[in-house]
Amino acid sequence: MNHIVLFEPEIPQNTGNIMRTCVATGTKLHLIKPLGFSLDEKYLIRSSVNYIDKLDYEVYEDFEQFQSMNDGIYYYFTRYGKKPHTSFDYTNEEGKDLYFIFGKESTGLPKELLQGDLEHCMRIPMTEDVRALNLSNCCAIVIYEVQRQQHYNNLLKMEPELYKGCDYLEK
Repeated sequence: MNHIVLFEPEIPQNTGNIMRTCVATGTKLHLIKPLGFSLDEKYLIRSSVNYIDKLDYEVYEDFEQFQSMNDGIYYYFTRYGKKPHTSFDYTNEEGKDLYFIFGKESTGLPKELLQGDLEHCMRIPMTEDVRALNLSNCCAIVIYEVQRQQHYNNLLKMEPELYKGCDYLEK
């Protein structure tokens, strides 16, 4: 299973967008406190567009609690990473859970945390004119690369009949 982990997220709109992306991709979301916002539905509803009831997520008091409860391969996103996110093989033939860990918007992940696993520190390539991309954009870029490598397992590749259907354009 694929997981997105937000370490001390600060901006509710980003987290709401990430929640929507997680529902769309069948990805579990992990939130590590402190959070810069309330998880009350009324605060997140605008960004997650009523999908929060379909979201699989957990909240942890700190990173140590998260680690103690989740076994798998951890990938860390940092602007100091030396490998692009596309340089890893996410096909996951071993069946391990994959955790994609993103830091808080203002300061990222703590250096001490990153230094413990430099092999899995990565970055999304960009020009020198931008320090960092928006957190919700980063999560979407990464999880769709993971899904692409996994051949979009369990994701619909056509519009479901529930909405306009796969033959909408032909009609």
